[in-house]
Amino acid sequence: MVKPNLQPSIEEALKIHRQSIDAIDSALLRLLNERAVHAQEIGHLKDKQTVYRPEREAQVLSRLLAENAGPLDNDAIALLYRQVMSACRALEQRLRVGYLGPAGTFSESAVLRHFGSFVDAQPCVSLDEVVRSVEKGQNQYAVVPIENSTEGAVGRTHDLMLDTTLQICAEVKLRIQQNLITHAPSLDAIRTVYSHPQSLAQCAQWLAQHLPGVECTPVGSNAEAARLASLARDTAAIASENAAALYHLNILAPHIEDMPNNTTRFWVLGKQAPGPSVRDMTSLVMSAPNKPGAVYRLLEPLEKHGVSMTRLESRPARTGLWEYFFFVDLEGHRNDPAVSATLEELGQLAPFLKILGSYPMAVV
Repeated sequence: MVKPNLQPSIEEALKIHRQSIDAIDSALLRLLNERAVHAQEIGHLKDKQTVYRPEREAQVLSRLLAENAGPLDNDAIALLYRQVMSACRALEQRLRVGYLGPAGTFSESAVLRHFGSFVDAQPCVSLDEVVRSVEKGQNQYAVVPIENSTEGAVGRTHDLMLDTTLQICAEVKLRIQQNLITHAPSLDAIRTVYSHPQSLAQCAQWLAQHLPGVECTPVGSNAEAARLASLARDTAAIASENAAALYHLNILAPHIEDMPNNTTRFWVLGKQAPGPSVRDMTSLVMSAPNKPGAVYRLLEPLEKHGVSMTRLESRPARTGLWEYFFFVDLEGHRNDPAVSATLEELGQLAPFLKILGSYPMAVV
């Protein structure tokens, strides 16, 4: 007697899983629209108050990532929910966000990573224009690079923060993945490589090993490099995947950066001061008296109140020879008692002190 095969066939198993996915998709669609309705109601209750609340978005993401049991990783979950929040936010108002252009730069990628796709990303020709566009009300927010993990601080952004009235509202950390993009069929066919000077520096070892003797030409942006590379088959650019897609170029060699954890940190600038979230950062700039031990004494309030400093960056003050401003990042919000007490004491010790903002740390 032949025993019946009680195991479902592959086709039957696929059908069961696909039916389950269809049912889940229908439930997700209903719940997403239900979420959007609540977001709209919140918008009506706020009555034209600020649409973008970075502290609230950080709280939502932090809670979801803490609850995430997989198999989707935290980066995927954060990306999905950034898009959900972006779409819901756009029901109230589509934000205008300035960045250092042209389209296809890593700055644009930072805008989309933080705000999602449902914004009007506005390219600007310089960091000065990015900041001024928000000061003048042309854009509501600006995304500006502040430091790179391998190349260090972005000096012009630091200088602009001394004069602007804008506040830091949030930070974005973008993993920089450099790609060699081109119409050329092989490395042997490439005679010139275009890219931003920082990108060339970040890929110096790879270029020396794989393209020795090839001319490396610095240009104003990686997007401009991609445009130039699109004009001739014996040229290439070092740029992002977005730039490759924008200029219809092939990625001949992906991830050619010398340091695998190469990351750029960006600040989101605006006219609002976010409240406390889950994990916050306070950034400030101060000067030190021109006397021995002055900088050491400025750091004493941090130890006294148990406040952790995560970054100390000096910049020439341009007000006198060998005078400097010190840019400092502190863990905690300016409303936290320990941070508040520290800032009060620093205000008494430092000849110049400007609080640049308290804002949520990047979640992922």
